[in-house]
Amino acid sequence: MIQSLNRLIVVFFLIIVTCPTQAQSVYAPLNADYYLADRYEIKHGRFVNGFFSNIRPYERQRVAQLADSVAANHNFLSGRDRFNLNYLRNDNWEWADSAENESNNPVFNTFYRKKSDLYHHRDDDFEVHVNPVLSFGLGTEAGGRRIFTNTRGAEIRGMIAKRIGFYSFVADNQAIFPEYVNAFTRFYNAVPQEGYWKRFRTNGTDFFTARGYVTFNIVKPVQVQFGHDKNFIGNGYRSMILSDFSAPYLFLKLNTRVWRFNYQNLFTQMNADVFNFADALFPKKYLAFHHLSVNVTKNLNIGLFESVVFGRDSIGNGAFDLNYLNPVIFYRSVEQQLGSLDNSVIGLDFRLNFLRHMQLYGQFVLDEFLLSEVRAGNGWWSNKQAGQIGLRYIDVANIRNLDLQGEVNVARPYTYAHETIYTSYAHYNQPLAHPLGANFYELVGILRYQPLNRLHLTGKLIYARYGEDTPGINWGQNVRRDYSTFEQVYGNRIGQGADTRLAFADFTATYMLKHNLFIDAKAIVRRQESELPGRTRNSYIGFLALRLNIPQRLQEF
Repeated sequence: MIQSLNRLIVVFFLIIVTCPTQAQSVYAPLNADYYLADRYEIKHGRFVNGFFSNIRPYERQRVAQLADSVAANHNFLSGRDRFNLNYLRNDNWEWADSAENESNNPVFNTFYRKKSDLYHHRDDDFEVHVNPVLSFGLGTEAGGRRIFTNTRGAEIRGMIAKRIGFYSFVADNQAIFPEYVNAFTRFYNAVPQEGYWKRFRTNGTDFFTARGYVTFNIVKPVQVQFGHDKNFIGNGYRSMILSDFSAPYLFLKLNTRVWRFNYQNLFTQMNADVFNFADALFPKKYLAFHHLSVNVTKNLNIGLFESVVFGRDSIGNGAFDLNYLNPVIFYRSVEQQLGSLDNSVIGLDFRLNFLRHMQLYGQFVLDEFLLSEVRAGNGWWSNKQAGQIGLRYIDVANIRNLDLQGEVNVARPYTYAHETIYTSYAHYNQPLAHPLGANFYELVGILRYQPLNRLHLTGKLIYARYGEDTPGINWGQNVRRDYSTFEQVYGNRIGQGADTRLAFADFTATYMLKHNLFIDAKAIVRRQESELPGRTRNSYIGFLALRLNIPQRLQEF
């Protein structure tokens, strides 16, 4: 089977050599700074053709088209709005109609000829953009404990013969994180959002980040992406379907965009639980995923998804099951036909933009359920669902560039979990959806204000209540645990187990000195109260960072 999958991948690459294709856009990295794209879709009052904001990361070409369309069709934009749209066009200048990206003072007439690129070259056969990646941050945690981050790397993107797009990101990292992050690392044997890691000094971590892929079209509407990276589905601050919280993974993506439809297939190889980092092959697992997004009207989008996680033997070395390569079949039927050993999840998402100021969005995830047990309302353990509902309000009370977002996320006990580590909805020891796993309620509030072109102020309040496992008992929060070890058949409820309450407050002031060169000043208060001994901890953090061509490292859990 592995040989068959390898041959299939080779066939895809042969296709791009033999078939004429369109110029290939790569993707803008997942980045909170790009929430601006969501804002201007709402402000535009209708969906821009080809731009589906619930599918992330965004294609650079589509972001540029959105910025051009909004700037050309609206005369009521504030000066800050026009600055933001110009930022998006400059960041994706190879696709923009009217980017103002020429540098007045290029270095040696070679470097920074464009404001957004250290170096670029562009002709009919080859295009490349090269940028350094830097992030230096220093801070303190209550008690005088020093924290810091130190990241150095490079980012390269481009096109070959206008037929093949490519992207590569590499960075070396050393960090001493806040104690709550260290506690996560000790418990899960994982640095949040990263893969392999090792100790740095006595209480720090050292890890290498690498992402890279190629893109091409089989036919005009069908784009293929192959490589290592992350994906995110949804319009919320969190995703209950597929988030970017875990480490990058290998995937083959087919994205088909026709008329009002966007259909995405992901075929991935992931790591099951990594208990130690010995020199041995880590156990493998696989995720097959498809998502159909439909613009029902000019401002209502509905998406349907289905995924299945599977492994094929007791040590996780089984091959990708070719039955799941069918891009248009109902996975649940395949799973049952194969023997129903795999973890299938289905659900939907939606967004509704209205009044040019608001967006209502949500998600619903159905892992397992029995209708008669749902109606009975008796807390049957295998009724496993998760959901999200949220609202964005931009230019609150007609105050320009003041945006508010509120979100509620919920997951019942044992949602996403399965019988083995090879079928749980997790990768590299970390959940594939919400950072808290399951068995929780969460409220998220975000207020963003841009008083000046280059200054963004962001305040976040997150409150969560969840139930942790008690010694020897599985109450349903940890998605990596065998769900057949549930404690009770009936009487299950959200928050069961060791009652834990989390309050997280973050205020960040970000100033952009030059294109993609930012200074962040951050204050964080985190309070966690738990019934478990030693699990109650409070953190008070002040942090100052300088970063270039890299998003903030957010650890909001």
